[in-house]
Amino acid sequence: MIAQTRSPRLSTTFAALADPTRRVILERLSRGEATPGELARPLRISWPAVTKHLRVLERAGLLQRRRNGRNHLLTLEPEPIKQADAWIATYRRFWEESFNSLADYLERGVTKNDREVTRKRPRNPPK
Repeated sequence: MIAQTRSPRLSTTFAALADPTRRVILERLSRGEATPGELARPLRISWPAVTKHLRVLERAGLLQRRRNGRNHLLTLEPEPIKQADAWIATYRRFWEESFNSLADYLERGVTKNDREVTRKRPRNPPK
């Protein structure tokens, strides 16, 4: 997992996903291929801004471009997202285990030992 954590591709994926406009583009592509113009229409941003976002997504490997005559057709490439999800899943398991341990501790309640430690602490710590 350490090798994956240090992966430049993983960093590029997260950087690309950090922008809400790029996430909107990817969400649209999750429903099927589209032209850059179709992706740009609902965004209400300039054409240069759209092309910049598309280049970022393309460099991150999150979309594929193919040409059909003069038209460029873009499709979602899910592999980088799958890799990011696998990385997140590792930490999700860690946090779930930590939360489960905390829940178990809280369900057991405060023991006599815990009460004694609490009683020995000063109520107002010195400044």
